[in-house]
Amino acid sequence: MKNAAVSQHLFSGALSGFAGAILLQPLDLLKTRIQQGDSALKARNTTVIWCTTKVILRNEGIKGLWTGTSATLVRNVPGVALYFTSLTYLRSIMAKSPYFSAHQRHDRDNSKTVLPKLSSQGNLIAGATARVGVGFILNPFSILKARFESELHAYRSLSGSLLSIARMGPPELMRGFVASSLRDAPYAGLFVVIYESIKRETTYLIPTAYAAGIHSFSAASAGAIATMATHPFDVIKTKMQVRSEDRYRGFTTTLMRIFKAGPIQRGAAGFFDGASLRMSRKILSSAIGWAVFEGMLLFMQT
Repeated sequence: MKNAAVSQHLFSGALSGFAGAILLQPLDLLKTRIQQGDSALKARNTTVIWCTTKVILRNEGIKGLWTGTSATLVRNVPGVALYFTSLTYLRSIMAKSPYFSAHQRHDRDNSKTVLPKLSSQGNLIAGATARVGVGFILNPFSILKARFESELHAYRSLSGSLLSIARMGPPELMRGFVASSLRDAPYAGLFVVIYESIKRETTYLIPTAYAAGIHSFSAASAGAIATMATHPFDVIKTKMQVRSEDRYRGFTTTLMRIFKAGPIQRGAAGFFDGASLRMSRKILSSAIGWAVFEGMLLFMQT
């Protein structure tokens, strides 16, 4: 990509990350608060969400639902910008290869986009690689974000909090990265494959539809499917990054602890705490994020 194109992708991605972070922080906050505990959730999911919301409103007021927004912005604005830019860069390189190029194989492929087109295998690899790479670079900020959203840590400033984590050494800075990678690699890979497929089919079936509507619908659908397939790793990641006890320091020990949490063993149900909140957030953030990103690129390049 040329320097001008890189700047356009970074700006579009940053704007996308900013919009998602501001609008959807309450969903992220509630998800973290629900996932951080290790007692059995005996009530229905909607009851747990409502009770958690009432506690936040009673103790912190309406602005309490946006607790940790500054940390989310620090993580998500550069994170989304880097992800979209690196994804496009990888796709532009892979599009030159006969193994990954779409080769205009699809008669229906007249989608409204300025992004490089790859085969399904190419999209899977590009999405997974870009997401894990960005996750590795920004993992310390992911920890910071999760801890600011949790009431288990009394952090007062972003810089002071990051320094306190850094003083504990590299293992603390990379805490939860394995779980994050096991969540992000399949999520991003599946997302890009499904997103491009739905976008192509929708454009063929409804050629007169607005590009923003196609991008939003495709991204929301892809986000919903990919989220449920990878949610257990999100629960493991949150516990590892928020809880300070030794039993949550390793991936395997955290996995077993979730499986046996509470006075009774919860089994697989323990890995889907906060699933509806993450699903809602991912559907909305994907719809907003990709519509803003592709919309801005279409605006700036046409």
